[in-house]
Amino acid sequence: MARNGLRADSQNLRGTNENLSERESSSIGSDSEINGFTTEKQTDKYGFIGGAQQHTEESAQDVPPEVVREREVKWLDMLNSWDKWMAKRHKKIKLRCQKGIPPSLRGRAWLYLSGGKVKLEQNHGKFQELDSKPGDPKWLDVIEKDLHRQFPFHEMFVSRGGHGQQDLYRVLKAYTLYRPEEGYCQAQAPIAAVLLMHMPAEEAFWGLVQICEKYLPGYYSAGLEAIQLDGEILFALLRRVSTVAYKHLKKHKIDPVLYMTEWFMCAFSRTLPWASVLRVWDMFFCEGVKIIFRVGLVLLKNMLGASDKLKVCQGLYETMELLRTVEPRYMQEGFLMREIIELQVSERDIEKEHLVQLKRWKETHGELRCKSPPRMHGARAIMIADPPTHKDLLQAPTIIVEPPLEDASSKQKKKGKNKREPPSNPTTETLSPAHPPSPTLQKDTPLQQSNQSLSSSSTEQDTYL
Repeated sequence: MARNGLRADSQNLRGTNENLSERESSSIGSDSEINGFTTEKQTDKYGFIGGAQQHTEESAQDVPPEVVREREVKWLDMLNSWDKWMAKRHKKIKLRCQKGIPPSLRGRAWLYLSGGKVKLEQNHGKFQELDSKPGDPKWLDVIEKDLHRQFPFHEMFVSRGGHGQQDLYRVLKAYTLYRPEEGYCQAQAPIAAVLLMHMPAEEAFWGLVQICEKYLPGYYSAGLEAIQLDGEILFALLRRVSTVAYKHLKKHKIDPVLYMTEWFMCAFSRTLPWASVLRVWDMFFCEGVKIIFRVGLVLLKNMLGASDKLKVCQGLYETMELLRTVEPRYMQEGFLMREIIELQVSERDIEKEHLVQLKRWKETHGELRCKSPPRMHGARAIMIADPPTHKDLLQAPTIIVEPPLEDASSKQKKKGKNKREPPSNPTTETLSPAHPPSPTLQKDTPLQQSNQSLSSSSTEQDTYL
């Protein structure tokens, strides 16, 4: 993958700010409606138009509505006491992430798991400050060229200059200002786009910050040294998981970066069917990068782990073609989740192999040019490293129910009644930020502003409870 967006097929787009600001937010609805797509092709429950995610429908596991509602109640309870759950019942959170986070709460859960919620609360106004700055022209031009490549058949991003592309531009520009020494890397765009499908721009920005700094540090820095190291770690772990696959790749001298770079840098968002992407990300935010390693190992083991499968790939070219077009059955949600959970590869295994590969790297390449912060293996490690205050985790209600207006006569009657009856001690219910009301999940909400709703898809739409 080209570093910092330098691609030969990029077109010259002029007037970065002008192009994105010319198209104002429309009240018609989603970007797909603006472009007239919805009159011809329907979106699936994830927001993809006309079967763009061809394997999703046949591989997705339908969860009964009553089970979804039960899980929503459990997740709301966890989110309302997040620090206590993380401290005392982390294994239960892990189990519930493995089962899949309810769609209506996925965005909020990702933000809490990643520590993005704490970052946001501790840096109030930072995103708005970055958003208001002009940015470095050398990055802005490259970012704009990449916008239309990110999930072009998803209704959030189908319209050039539409709601989704505007927010994607804002998030990526803000990151180049937040970390000017890193700038922009192409693989950050799909990561940010997936986040924007589930949360507003400010939250997506802090989610991106956490992924780049805690989960995958160094992946998007100049030289891509971290991804090369992880490629060697993946190859070494493959020897233990599947000797047949390991020997085949070694025989044909296929460097790991040739097949795993996009997998890891995009967290499989451009490889797997969408149902599987979401489940992998649920576990990734909870357990860390070991989930990404496990997915890669599962795919390699199943595609290259038996001698009869290797008959169709006798050389480097055939093997690379096989790895580029993974068989749908190996990416099917149920199959993939079982394989990931059962595969015994821990963060300790990864860190042990990391030390081995780092020593070899220094012997052959010298010291690393990019000194990345230590990798955090999941939500618990992030919380321990940066403990939040109770205030950081409070949830402000997004739906406030006003009491009905009373006319003058009813007020007078009530006043008279209070005079006749002795005062009691009524229990007054208040909507505290830590216990927001649970609104009814709405369907087909128009996408008028990105902070109001994320997409007009009916089932997989997130609401901010």
